[in-house]
Amino acid sequence: MTIDGILNLDKPRGKTSFDMVALVRRLSGERRVGHAGTLDPEATGVLPICLGQATRLVEYLAEATKSYRAEVELGVATDTFDAAGKVTQRGDVSSLTREQVEAAVSSFRGSIEQTPPMYSAVKIKGVPLYRLARAGLEVPRKARRVELYRIVLLDWQPPVLAIEVECSKGTYIRSLAHDIGQKLGCGAHLKNLVRLKSGPFHITEAVSIVRIEEAFKQGDWSALVLPLDVAVEHLPAITVDAESEKAIVNGRSLASTPGEDLAVKLRRVYSSDGSFIAITRFDEERGYWKPEKVFRKRGKA
Repeated sequence: MTIDGILNLDKPRGKTSFDMVALVRRLSGERRVGHAGTLDPEATGVLPICLGQATRLVEYLAEATKSYRAEVELGVATDTFDAAGKVTQRGDVSSLTREQVEAAVSSFRGSIEQTPPMYSAVKIKGVPLYRLARAGLEVPRKARRVELYRIVLLDWQPPVLAIEVECSKGTYIRSLAHDIGQKLGCGAHLKNLVRLKSGPFHITEAVSIVRIEEAFKQGDWSALVLPLDVAVEHLPAITVDAESEKAIVNGRSLASTPGEDLAVKLRRVYSSDGSFIAITRFDEERGYWKPEKVFRKRGKA
């Protein structure tokens, strides 16, 4: 059995993203399974799981904007930047006001430089940072530019503040929590994290592991597996005739036509029967739309 599609999974606390991939692979019997955007083991929330041909869309989902709700505990910093780590700093938060906390939080809105935590999957010379950290080593890390489109203080109940963040790919909320603590001079760590949204996938529609397990056991899993094109619904779409469909399926490019909007370089392509068949990229030098990803129609070999 081949399954092509995406599960909007609500990852439970205490499980790694790889654990979820392994579980879905076992339940579904589909060999090609991957996730789009790692969540730390203690984090919960939206984790898109791609099956079959959908694994070829992971790169587009990874680029998507993410939204989180986080609880940050001030006054205690840790080496992992979350509650699982060893305490590295303690500070007094008794004199902090909501206004001071709100000003510190707001200062991170926009384009910022962020240094990945040592306990992360970022690789230095092919070695994940977390392996070096577990060996007691700390190495220089290159700061990355990320975008915090929105960051709002939801609540302040000393010593814990709650924030909601909308951000670009590559943003570490653990690092943000740590940096807020440094900004306030008292230290901080991430106490709790929920991913609310990843691209088109929202927590309100996410499905629990228990529900997924039941669905595969009962054989009604198809109602939970979303179609491939959900991952790229933000791209403009076109429908092609049978001749153009054959060309795309065989890897041939299509010439642009007068009046086309060529400002957008990617688009999704559908056949005349409504099947999602490809993503094409515009080649400015040649003036052609080149197939970047071609997908097999459901039910076709």
